[in-house]
Amino acid sequence: MKFAYLPGCTTKGSSREVQDAMLCVADGLGITLVDMPSAACCGGGIIKQANHRLQLTINARNFAMAEKLGLDILTLSASCQGVLHEDLTLLLTDEPLRAEINDILERTSGIRFEGELRVRHILEVLVEDIGLDSISAKVKNPIGFQVAAYYGSSMLRSGANGLDDPFNPSYFEKLIEALGGIPVNYDGRTRSIGSSLGLLAQEKTVMKMVASVLSEAKQQGARLMVSACPKAHFSLDVYQPKAARISGKKINMPVIHLPELVAFSLGYFVNRYAQLRTRIMVIGD
Repeated sequence: MKFAYLPGCTTKGSSREVQDAMLCVADGLGITLVDMPSAACCGGGIIKQANHRLQLTINARNFAMAEKLGLDILTLSASCQGVLHEDLTLLLTDEPLRAEINDILERTSGIRFEGELRVRHILEVLVEDIGLDSISAKVKNPIGFQVAAYYGSSMLRSGANGLDDPFNPSYFEKLIEALGGIPVNYDGRTRSIGSSLGLLAQEKTVMKMVASVLSEAKQQGARLMVSACPKAHFSLDVYQPKAARISGKKINMPVIHLPELVAFSLGYFVNRYAQLRTRIMVIGD
């Protein structure tokens, strides 16, 4: 199983632990990751606000490079998945726009985008391609406690996470069960916690959104939260103390990345997993 690997800027920058974990997941589950060194940032929906055609051109170039490899794109970020899926869908359904973007690509990069690929999030690949039974059979360290999944609202749109229901998703909870964990059902799992721009412009509002999601998960019995989006993880984890102060809510809870949870359960990073379990026991209910 082979993919053109576009993990996201956060994964390759401030959240290197995601990259480390994903390499172990790939090793344990037989996934080949083909780097695209010349690939660019998807724009994070930010470039779109100033120049939508620039973002479309950047991502069409990413798509064209993956097509040249004959591979679908694999990403680890719900934010990237949402942006890439939206741009791919638009380019596939708007032929004049696709022709315009291809003209730019040919003049600047000497390549064309044909639309012969899919953009996949790691959660979709784990459930639909690897299979939950296959993953469960490889588990060495079952996750034996209550886990709250956080999807990341950007990829909760039709087709962006495979065949999962964007209005009532279940893939993440099924994966947690396959890893030996107990998924927690709470409404905040699909709720937005604001973008990075929102964090800069409306910090108090974003902190209250973060606190609401963490507080609800904790009230429903979660001992750990796992995020399918490294950008969202940053707010849920790093900004947790500030969110607690601003909201006045008790929200202390370890938050890790989806690839880390899978890697831990497959037997990788035993010391880090032991430290995580200790944190969970120390924090308690």
